[in-house]
Amino acid sequence: MVFKEILPSLLKSTSLHIALVVVLVLSTNFQSSEPKVLEVQLNSPQELANNKQAVEAISVDQKAVNQRIEELKKQDAEKKRTEQQRLRDLEKRAENAKKQREEEARRIKKLEQQRKQKELEKKEADVAAAQAQKKQQDEQKKAKQAEDEKLKSQKAAQDALAERKKQEEALKKAEQERLKKEAEAKAEAERKRRQAQEEQMLQEQLAQEQAARNRAKRQQVLTEVEKYQAMIQARIQQNLLQDEKMKGKQCKVNIKLAFNGLVTQVESLGGDKLVCEAVIRAIRMAETLPVSKDKDVFEQLKNINLTFKPEL
Repeated sequence: MVFKEILPSLLKSTSLHIALVVVLVLSTNFQSSEPKVLEVQLNSPQELANNKQAVEAISVDQKAVNQRIEELKKQDAEKKRTEQQRLRDLEKRAENAKKQREEEARRIKKLEQQRKQKELEKKEADVAAAQAQKKQQDEQKKAKQAEDEKLKSQKAAQDALAERKKQEEALKKAEQERLKKEAEAKAEAERKRRQAQEEQMLQEQLAQEQAARNRAKRQQVLTEVEKYQAMIQARIQQNLLQDEKMKGKQCKVNIKLAFNGLVTQVESLGGDKLVCEAVIRAIRMAETLPVSKDKDVFEQLKNINLTFKPEL
């Protein structure tokens, strides 16, 4: 590329040199031919004068030619200097371009090294990340195995506990069945004993009832309410199963009655437990109690409190 740029200048310079050589040759031939003319016309003054003028003219022309040649030489030298300067500039530009290319190559090499370094760092980072991930996965796997073992142990413990509870429930159920049977046997024996006792007490109560009726007849001064209270108490007394353990003891109860004498509620208000149970049982056995058809009397009887003392 540099050669192509220099070639026109070289051709131009060569052409100028060739032109100068031609001029010098022609000038030399011209000078060498003139003396011959002078020698031929030596005996003629007029010709001498003319020759002198011609020589002067030739001298002048030669001087101009020499001056022109010097100018051409100077121009050629200037062109050479200019061309050399241009060549130096081109060489400098080429050198700068070379330096730039080298600098660019170094920069590219540096960038390539940096890229390779980054790739290496990335590769190392990827390896480290993969190792860290593998380590984490291994730790998670170990943790899962430990958790599985823990759950397995817990399940085994739960199964053992469930089995023990099952056995305890079976033993408890068997014990409950045994106690139930014993209780039923005791209850049946107690029922039979009480039934016999009640039958005996019933006979006694019948006699007592008769006596109570006799006493009721004698108490004609009682008010209707007192009369019905006495009747209610007597009815309950008839069903009351008494025991020697009740002697000297008493129980107070509250009784609520319907309009037809049906017992709707009975509640213990305090007293001996055995007596209270017997009284409440007697009231429930009676189901209905005597009540007056008189509304005012019934209002006094539908919610009454009575105290019972076994007559032993």
